[in-house]
Amino acid sequence: MTTVLIADDQPLQRFGFRMLLESQDDMTVLDEAAKGTEAVRKAADLRPDVVLMDVRMPGMDGIEATRRITASGDRARVLILTTFDLDEYAYAGLRAGASGFLVKDAQPEDLLSGIRAVASGDAVVAPGLTRRLLDAYVHHLPAGTPEAAAPDPRLAALTDRELEILTVLGKGWTNTEIATRLHLAESTVKTHVGRVLAKTGSRDRVQAVICAYETGLVQP
Repeated sequence: MTTVLIADDQPLQRFGFRMLLESQDDMTVLDEAAKGTEAVRKAADLRPDVVLMDVRMPGMDGIEATRRITASGDRARVLILTTFDLDEYAYAGLRAGASGFLVKDAQPEDLLSGIRAVASGDAVVAPGLTRRLLDAYVHHLPAGTPEAAAPDPRLAALTDRELEILTVLGKGWTNTEIATRLHLAESTVKTHVGRVLAKTGSRDRVQAVICAYETGLVQP
């Protein structure tokens, strides 16, 4: 059973999400929050699997709420809802630790599959959208970040194969594509991806992709 906390300042939006989620046998809504501060407090108290987080809320916005939830070390993963798929807040959400993004007018089945993906530790956005978001996001990195700087400590523990896996993750390849192009069994790819996430301190694939960009393994 996947447990969800809904954070949105619009009552009708929260109601619609709750109706959809509770129609599923494998999901339950623990509670709702109308403000970022509420979302942070309830995430700590209830420990949901997924927080469905609106960006624009009064007081503490969804980005700061995401940052506090992910920094707390709790298991909750945050799925951010944006008005547009390239909303400027999406870039801040990546840095804040969000596990993925959905557009508010997404199809119901996309929302449900997105929640399930985030709960399982995968990226919710399709590889193409991940790449498109990050191609735009990379321009928000501090000037001179990757290649001119000293080697990033996040890469120090990676083997040559794991560096290769991290690089192609940054390019938006799926596990199936990695297995086919690198001539590996898909189970082996999953093992490598898991090790890459652990060694780089990435919560999920989205964060691993950010790491690939920030360390200069992938260029826009």
